Amino acid sequence: MEIFWYIVLMAMLTIYVILDGYDFGAGIIHLFFAKTEKDKKAITSAIGPFWDANEVWLVAVGGVLFFAFPTLYASAFSGFYLPLIMILWLLIFRAIGLELRGQIKNKMWETIWDKAFGVSSLLLALFFGIALGNIVRGVNLGMVTDGISAYEPHYFFLPLWNSTFDPHSEHLGVIDWFTLMLGVVGVVSLMIHGANWIIFKTNSALNTKLKNVVFSMNFVLLALVLTSLATWHIIEPKPFHNFIEHPWLWVFPLITFSGIFGLFKVKTFKKDGLGFLFSSMFLFGGLTSTVVSIFPKVLPSTNSVNPSLTIYNVAAHEYGLTVGVYWFVIAAILVAIYMFVQYRIFKGKMDDVGYGEH
Repeated sequence: MEIFWYIVLMAMLTIYVILDGYDFGAGIIHLFFAKTEKDKKAITSAIGPFWDANEVWLVAVGGVLFFAFPTLYASAFSGFYLPLIMILWLLIFRAIGLELRGQIKNKMWETIWDKAFGVSSLLLALFFGIALGNIVRGVNLGMVTDGISAYEPHYFFLPLWNSTFDPHSEHLGVIDWFTLMLGVVGVVSLMIHGANWIIFKTNSALNTKLKNVVFSMNFVLLALVLTSLATWHIIEPKPFHNFIEHPWLWVFPLITFSGIFGLFKVKTFKKDGLGFLFSSMFLFGGLTSTVVSIFPKVLPSTNSVNPSLTIYNVAAHEYGLTVGVYWFVIAAILVAIYMFVQYRIFKGKMDDVGYGEH
């Protein structure tokens, strides 16, 4: 049952990254490229009917994590307390930026909330990439100092950074050069993803410029991915051991690079949705490749005193996991119906939605 719920958790997380990822990316595009009121309205119209529903997936991920892997939930939410609170505030400011902008027709008012929406989206993409970097790198479980564990084996707490900025430091920070690199990967990849969504859902005058942006930034993304793969050996001596032992897992990196190379043809696509498909492939492949590379670990330990957290030592009791399957099936059916209706109603171009106008 642990593997079943782990697959469920990772599937929900991947759906969240793809769906809310285009919202974050649209916010980044809004911050840097939307110069006219018409461009800004096109971007908010593209995500307006979807963004709040997309964020529900994050709540669902937290619920499944609490239910199926309570020890991991307790460990992560205490250890990453500071960045989680920052993410919460960024989600709030991003939401009110969208909702409050149109309440008053005033240039200063609109500019404030435009910046709140754009900057929050940018920082959320950065922090989620950094979060992935922390999971790959691991944490000092038990807060071991000089070979002595100061706390129980699953406990840790990280400051935002330490003085060395070194991922090999005994006392780690959330941000170091390795996690920051993955944070930048998150920003670039979601920016591309958001641009593809805007191209897909609007006939904006921005679309031609955005295709050039996707093409150019794709070179940056490829360079960052290759660099992060090269430096992974510094963090983990055998980063590809699962792929070597189970060759079929190479399908996930293949999907990742297929997504990247497909995006290089974004200027020639006849159908606007193809760019979004390829950026979704990259996000799906990249996230799943990262997850399977550390499996069965869910939070590696950077010390030799306390063991890493795995799906087996953080899972709830077998009875609870079994009973939960029935409720999950009901919930999955309801969510599938909801999403089908939502995307059916708002299919096609969204230029005339007029989201946020009052």
